[in-house]
Amino acid sequence: MKKQLLIAAATAGILFASFTGTASAHELIYTVQSGDTLWKISQANKISIADLKIWNNLTSDTLYVNQRLSLLAPHSHVTTYTVQSGDTLWKISSRFNISVTQLKTINNLASDTILVGQVLKVSTFTSSTTAPETTVANAQMVINEANKYIGTPYLWGGNTPAGFDCSGYTSYVFAKVGITIPRTAATQWSGLKPVSNPNPGDLVFFETYAPGPTHVGIYLGNNKFIQAGSSGVSIADMTNTYWKPRYLGARTVIN
Repeated sequence: MKKQLLIAAATAGILFASFTGTASAHELIYTVQSGDTLWKISQANKISIADLKIWNNLTSDTLYVNQRLSLLAPHSHVTTYTVQSGDTLWKISSRFNISVTQLKTINNLASDTILVGQVLKVSTFTSSTTAPETTVANAQMVINEANKYIGTPYLWGGNTPAGFDCSGYTSYVFAKVGITIPRTAATQWSGLKPVSNPNPGDLVFFETYAPGPTHVGIYLGNNKFIQAGSSGVSIADMTNTYWKPRYLGARTVIN
């Protein structure tokens, strides 16, 4: 007789799992395996734990072996997109509000290489009923992760807790909560959605040592942002005499 194992999902620690569930072209379904946690599944599929719980009506972190979880938002549907010159999987996934992992899984892609004229299936979210709750939950996850690294030293080109530069820090923090963004301040500025006023969890950009976006941090609210500056990861005030005249604008990546 098969035993159904109760798995208490851990939300601490870093555990990675490969995508082993079954998926159809119109819906991504993951079948829970022994040893799985919400954290492992969210990391493997670039989805936040908050989204997983909302999309599957989960009231706790408890999972069961053979439980089937949807990896797409409710009321999603699959359409097609024809690859254009200059497209990347990241650009396409950002445009259609899905992860690169989901895009590759839907299209059975073994690598990140795509060709002009190639037709890709893309899922489109058509209902906004859970958007406010999801947005707040994701923003708080970003802020909680960002705060873990206060005091980490500055390192030019650094993108690990051994040392960060500004964009290495922001890209690392978002990656830890399952959101992939470009690596540099300039590409984060150009590749993400502009917003007139930042909300907590959004990226804020500044013009410092050269023209254009040369510094980036994560907005916390109340004119405060967290950033990897010359003195390390710290919280700064956007209205002080240094940052206020250098502020360029904000970009959002929170869904």
